[in-house]
Amino acid sequence: MNDRLALCNEVLAPWSFAEQCTYAAKLGYRALEVAPFTLAEDPLRITDAQAAAWAAIARDHGLAISGLHWLLVAPKGLSISHPDAAVRQRSDAAIARLVELCAQLGGRYLVHGSPAQRNPQPGQSTADALARATEAWVKAGEHAGRLGLHYCIEPLSREQTSVLNTVDEALAIVDAARLPGLKTMLDTSSAGATEAEPLPALIDRVWPGGGLVHVQLNDRNRRGPGQGTDRFAPVLAALQRQGYGGWLAMEPFDYVPDGPGCAAWAIGYVRGLLENMPALAAQADSRSNASGGSNQR
Repeated sequence: MNDRLALCNEVLAPWSFAEQCTYAAKLGYRALEVAPFTLAEDPLRITDAQAAAWAAIARDHGLAISGLHWLLVAPKGLSISHPDAAVRQRSDAAIARLVELCAQLGGRYLVHGSPAQRNPQPGQSTADALARATEAWVKAGEHAGRLGLHYCIEPLSREQTSVLNTVDEALAIVDAARLPGLKTMLDTSSAGATEAEPLPALIDRVWPGGGLVHVQLNDRNRRGPGQGTDRFAPVLAALQRQGYGGWLAMEPFDYVPDGPGCAAWAIGYVRGLLENMPALAAQADSRSNASGGSNQR
C-alpha cells in the first residue's frame, strides 16, 4: 500500500495545479484526489481540452489523478435531496458531467460527500431527503458503470448531515441497486465518530462483500492521520488482511500547521506505519485480543 498514497488536493489550495503536483510528488505521493472546485469556479464549464491538460500535468509529475471528491460544492444551488424537481435535475446533470470529467482526468472513482447538498430542506423529513438522494446515487452509479468507474456514496458523521451516516446504510443502497458502478467507501474521521464497532472489525466484516472500495484517512479531530489520538495501525493492518489494493487518500480538514505541512506530516506518518506493518499488525492483533477488540483504530 506504500505506493498507493494519494493527497486530497484542496489541502494545497490556492496553489496552481502544477505547483500542487510538484509538491505532492516531492513528498512521495503517487496521486491527487481532486476536488473539482479547486480546478474552476464552475467545474461544469471545464472543457475536454482543459481536462486533458490537467491529466498531462499530473502524468508529467509522475502522478495519477486517482478520483474526484467534494463533488457538489460548486456551482452553488445544487442538491440531490431538494423537494424541487428542477433543482434535482440540475444536480443530476452536474453529477453526470463530473463522472465524465473524472474519466477524462484518468480517475477511477468519485466520492459523494457534499453534506450541504444532501441535507433536508426546512420542513423536509430526513426520510424524504434520503429517498431523493438515493435516486440520484443510483443514476450516478448507472452512469459511472457505463464509463468503468465507481461512484462511492460517502457515509458522513451526524454532525455534518442526517442523511446517511453509516457504512451499513450505504451498503443497503448499494446492495439493493446491484450496479457495478455504485459502491461506498470509508472515511476514517466520520466512521470513527459514527460507527458502533471498531473500524478494523468493520473492515473485516464488510470488505469481503465488495461494496466498499475506497479509503480516506483522517483523524476524528478532523486533522490528518497521526495528528490526533486515533490509532491507524490496526486500520491499515485490517486493510492489508483484506488485500486492499486501492488508494489511501489523505483528507484532513483542519490544516496544522498549514496545508503543505499537514500534507507532509500525513504521508510521513502513514509511510512509517506501512513500512513497519508486519510488526505493527502483530501488535494490533495482540492488543485487540487482550482488549476484546475495543480499539477504534
